[in-house]
Amino acid sequence: MRNCRSRDVATGFAIGLLSAWSILWSATLIIFNDAPRAFKRIERRESGPAANGVPNTASNATTDGAMVSGGEKATSGIDARTTLLTKKSKSRTESIPSGGGRLVFAHKTGSFAWQNFPKSITERLDWVSDLVCNFRGMGWNWRISGLPPPPSWVQEQLQRNDGTKPEKGDSHVGPTGNVRYHTTRNLLRHKLLSFVVGYLVLDVCKVVMMLDPYFWGVFDRPPPSYLPAIIATSSTVLRTYRLVFTLLAIYTALQTIFFLGPLLFVGLIGPKYIGARGEPWMYPDAFGSYRSIFDKGLAGWWGGWWHQTFRFAFDSSSNWAVAKLGWDRKSLKGKVLHLLIAFSLSGSLHACGSYTMWPPTQPLRGPFLFFFLQTWGIIGQMFAAKVLQRCGITSRTPKLLRQLTNFLYVHVWFYYTAPLLVDDFARGGIWLFEPVPISLLRGLGFGLEGEGWWRWGGVYLRWHRGRRWWESGVAV
Repeated sequence: MRNCRSRDVATGFAIGLLSAWSILWSATLIIFNDAPRAFKRIERRESGPAANGVPNTASNATTDGAMVSGGEKATSGIDARTTLLTKKSKSRTESIPSGGGRLVFAHKTGSFAWQNFPKSITERLDWVSDLVCNFRGMGWNWRISGLPPPPSWVQEQLQRNDGTKPEKGDSHVGPTGNVRYHTTRNLLRHKLLSFVVGYLVLDVCKVVMMLDPYFWGVFDRPPPSYLPAIIATSSTVLRTYRLVFTLLAIYTALQTIFFLGPLLFVGLIGPKYIGARGEPWMYPDAFGSYRSIFDKGLAGWWGGWWHQTFRFAFDSSSNWAVAKLGWDRKSLKGKVLHLLIAFSLSGSLHACGSYTMWPPTQPLRGPFLFFFLQTWGIIGQMFAAKVLQRCGITSRTPKLLRQLTNFLYVHVWFYYTAPLLVDDFARGGIWLFEPVPISLLRGLGFGLEGEGWWRWGGVYLRWHRGRRWWESGVAV
């Protein structure tokens, strides 16, 4: 990471972010958790003769931090051993599959069951690949708490095959507002329409941003002339405009990228080839409900509305550290340490992305400081809420006013802290990246002079030959 750069600004940011994330995610699976013993996933069992051996585990693994193997939790640093008990099922054949009667998940056409760490090498590769690529844990026993549970019919099959107790309720909306889709048609209709809208919004954002020197990383130039006087003449309104536009661009870019997963795995591949990974209920929305901000303030922004892609890694490392110190996770010092570690890790990930960008940036004074400050913003709001509650003010205040206060606090907080992050993005040239291959607006003449329909060009992949074999590889 110290010596790796790319002239493409988005690729440069990804180099640092993904390098740091691979280290953190590896530590999460290897150090902070005992994945082979504690983790299990939902998968279809073979519907043929190999389905005779149906294990009935002693586990009750369904949710984030769920019970596994005798009541132990599948959380950080816990050695949860899984005991498999086999029984004969009533079937046309008398043969028992190899591996001591364990379920065989090769054909992926039977009912759903919990799959532990497989003995077969091919199944183990599939199991590990799914674990490494599934950051939110949907379909695993460590699913993050904000996601909705599997549908009731899936839970019924899990209960029938493994004795797993179904979760209460069958809500298609998670605690933080993430929506789960029941059918392939509903998922594809929503994701495809949202992808098209996101694509068009990104095109608009790119055209508008390129007319403002700020998004080129030039901060000492006057704002563009097309802006209304109420925006251009007020530093407060101008900063608000740029922050809102940056938020819109980041949110839309992330959402549009997240739509590609379900469109590919559900729409193009499907469960026939990848089993449970092709089911529509495996892909709930990445972002939660904006209502979380009104109800919980800054904690609701980061823990409810914003995407929770890195949530499990942050929680695992924080819980591991708290457990090593012997602290109670629900105590004040446990919560503070949890927040400090989580936001410090988030800041480190984004700071590494900033560090590997080609132009000069400020990784520590920019992205890292921004995320580090979020800890104290949440703690400050929690402290103020406790004081108001003890004084009896909260109970006498209308709910609508409390929600409005949360909304104002969050956005005033970001007005003063967000420039640490977004200025560094602009300074690093991240908005110079071309997000769409075909631009309708620029094809119609709304962009800069000389810009046309086709926006992607040049050589994106090439083979780089270094002095040593480990210095050679694909250059982006």
